[in-house]
Amino acid sequence: MKWLVAAAAVCLGACGGSSSSSGGGGSPTTPTTTLPPTGAATITITASGVGPKQVEIPVGSRVVFTNNDGVPHEMASDPHPSHEICPPINEVSALAPGQSRQTGVFTVARTCGYHDHGQSTNTSLQGTIVIR
Repeated sequence: MKWLVAAAAVCLGACGGSSSSSGGGGSPTTPTTTLPPTGAATITITASGVGPKQVEIPVGSRVVFTNNDGVPHEMASDPHPSHEICPPINEVSALAPGQSRQTGVFTVARTCGYHDHGQSTNTSLQGTIVIR
């Protein structure tokens, strides 16, 4: 019985009590609602569109998309409909009103375009992420 209590105490000390900005608990590609790392950016979706239209982040960062509009949006990488240029953006996927979610980690310096999949021609819902 004593070994069971000791094992539980070791596991609790080593396994719990801390949190990370990686979202924890899910697969590495599971988007989270945690804050982006220092130097990253947040893009807000409203009835007027996305803002800012362009953000710059360092390699190794994520971007948070926040839906402050009254309707859902589905953010995706360009080009429409294949969404293959910048897969980390596709991890945002569908956002209900009031919901926030991070992209995956951007590991390559480049410029990524994004749009709302359901309104792919609406330029107010298009923008760019510059990874440096």
